[in-house]
Amino acid sequence: MNDLKTQIRQFVVSNFLFGKDNGLTDETSFLEQGILDSTGVMELVAHLEETFRIKIADHELVPENLDSINAVAVFLERKRASAPAA
Repeated sequence: MNDLKTQIRQFVVSNFLFGKDNGLTDETSFLEQGILDSTGVMELVAHLEETFRIKIADHELVPENLDSINAVAVFLERKRASAPAA
């Protein structure tokens, strides 16, 4: 899961923090800290769908799944585990 967190962190830092980590931890709330707004959430979702070849349903677009590096990593692990084998 650490590799997954690293990938998520790199995307967030590159696309929303202008390349600066700024004390971003695995638990930092993207929404409370103003890192992502609604457009940013949609950019993150598009990136996750493309990179990890998953489909994120509307009902899954909740802070519990997308509000921190840890939340996204746990969500992705759950999605991958429930995906049908190719």
